[in-house]
Amino acid sequence: MNQYETVFILTPVLSDEQMKETVAKFKKLLTDNGAELVSEETWGLKKLAYNIQKKTSGFYCLFEFKAEPSVIEKLETGFRREEKVIRYMTVKLDKYSVAYAEKRRAKYAKLQEA
Repeated sequence: MNQYETVFILTPVLSDEQMKETVAKFKKLLTDNGAELVSEETWGLKKLAYNIQKKTSGFYCLFEFKAEPSVIEKLETGFRREEKVIRYMTVKLDKYSVAYAEKRRAKYAKLQEA
């Protein structure tokens, strides 16, 4: 199993409940296909660097997970089919990226506690 990191941006016109449902849908898609979710972060509504589909902001979400390569194809097909997703990117993490991600998660956890 390889370790991956996926960041996706949801359209800003969603309610908070719709955003959570969409994130839960993709989380379920991963776990149903045998992926092990390592970390999930919701970064909230952020301004985009440039307009995407005439939108200037979006809800950012990050999943870090361990999965077989075949799961990535299913996940990205789900992203393409979902109208609420305006951009996504999946990256395979090497050993250095995994170590950095662990440090980032620890820092993020400290910020959430404060």
